[in-house]
Amino acid sequence: MSRVSPRVLALLALLTFVWGTNWPLFKIALDELPVLTFRAGVLSTAAIVLTLLLLARGESFAVPKGKWPALVAASAMNLFIWNIATSLAVLYIPSGHASVLAYTMPLWVALIGFVVFGQKLTGRLLAAILIGAAAVLALMLPNFASYANAPAGLFWGLFAGFCWAVGTFVVKRTSWPGMGLSLTFWQVMISLPPILLGALLFDGVPRHWPSAAALAATVYTGAIPMALGTASWFALVKILPAQVAGLSSIAIPIVAIASGVLALGEPLSALQAAAIASTVVALWLALVPGKTR
Repeated sequence: MSRVSPRVLALLALLTFVWGTNWPLFKIALDELPVLTFRAGVLSTAAIVLTLLLLARGESFAVPKGKWPALVAASAMNLFIWNIATSLAVLYIPSGHASVLAYTMPLWVALIGFVVFGQKLTGRLLAAILIGAAAVLALMLPNFASYANAPAGLFWGLFAGFCWAVGTFVVKRTSWPGMGLSLTFWQVMISLPPILLGALLFDGVPRHWPSAAALAATVYTGAIPMALGTASWFALVKILPAQVAGLSSIAIPIVAIASGVLALGEPLSALQAAAIASTVVALWLALVPGKTR
């Protein structure tokens, strides 16, 4: 595996920080807003931000001929189904537990790549995946009791991670000539109408204006993690091997836990600390190549 450039590593670190620190804000918004209403607000904000960025940069909104089927599939897996599946998971299990399950995506990426596409796993990358899986398992262990009582939550959380993995391969294995930010823009625009409709049907029209904190959390989530973060993620997927790009996301729940400790005063268990250490080792194995002889 070739060495990952410092610029790519910096982008990975920034994306991990942005997506990881967003989970405490997610909790703040959901204290006042129904899940689908929150998702609709996030995607609406993302659509506005991406439109303004595309206009400011003078980039084309055009979709290359023959790419619409792949674009719809990518949008369905990366945004629509992922948002719905994680929303359903939150109905049955705590949101923090659901996030850990959703971020099993790199394990699904490795499995799909090996079984479906015949991709070989180097010993170093295989070790990184196994250690990363151990980190995820360490985060899940304290919550097995709640999973046993809510199998639907377990299913929807894992299904979210699986769909994200499929969407990653759709983006990775499709050529997108001339599409930069517009790749993210159109995925948001395709997913937004059904999410808005679902919010109206299941949540109804909001009866009161949310607090400044909830509104700020929603707008920030749409503008930064959803719009800019998702665009950065797709850029990384194009550059890195699918397994490496996927494995990099393992660190996100770790940052989410650390954010909860610092921002919300949540406790840090020895098991969580071990998971953090395991994640650091897994990322080092995946992103830093071994010495050649």
